[in-house]
Amino acid sequence: MIRKLNKEDHESVMALIGHKPAENLFLIGDIETFGYHSDIQDIWGQFKDDELIAVLLRYDKNYIPFSEQQYDVEGFAEIINHDSMQVEVSGLKHIIEPLQPYINRGVRKFSETYYAKCTGLSYEVAKEKIKKASYLMPSEYHENIEMLRSIPEFALGNFSIESRERAEKYNSGRTYIVRNDEGTMVASASTTAENSQSAMIVGVGTRPGFERRGFATLCMERLCSELIAEGKSLCLFYDNPAAGKIYKRLGFTDIGMWTMIRYEGLPS
Repeated sequence: MIRKLNKEDHESVMALIGHKPAENLFLIGDIETFGYHSDIQDIWGQFKDDELIAVLLRYDKNYIPFSEQQYDVEGFAEIINHDSMQVEVSGLKHIIEPLQPYINRGVRKFSETYYAKCTGLSYEVAKEKIKKASYLMPSEYHENIEMLRSIPEFALGNFSIESRERAEKYNSGRTYIVRNDEGTMVASASTTAENSQSAMIVGVGTRPGFERRGFATLCMERLCSELIAEGKSLCLFYDNPAAGKIYKRLGFTDIGMWTMIRYEGLPS
């Protein structure tokens, strides 16, 4: 049986998703922020013998399923197919794959990225050394955005002062930066989608010409050690094994692949 969930189901929802906070970063964050009664969000659950075994969350036009066992892929697909607009389905590859054949519309964009998590750094950081990484202040937002856009892979990134202000206001993200001896901002690392249990690492980058000097690593050490001290699991996406080696040295391990599929809307 599949039905819409409400706040009375919250304990069952967290029993299903809460013990995997990195895997369910977006689900936990959206539920904490928007709850079960919001115009922008819906949550459905599949029950088996009165036990919740799978959930499907819609945030705006993005659908995320989660289950630790075989779930009613046709039932979840029917919900998604009922949405006539362009939609996106995302989640761990092994959960999305069985759902794909039942989504009856064209694919606009398909992507898969490595997904990794960390619950503890693999070495003890030098506490005095990581103090060189400082918390990004509002007066530095513009400078940080300019630095990130100077990095080729971030040139078209969706960075804005407004998003920095929103993250600060809602405690949904933070950024640490490093400056060199001349005072130039040379690296930064940020979080997004922070919730009570987990956080996504994003925007790890070094200004061109200052690579391979440990600046980005300092940012990551400061950021990750702070979050882990708060009891949060960390996760991140990365595109290639070379980038993965850097994160794995810090203590990240692969969860699997994260699939994102953007679908066409249905014909009117």
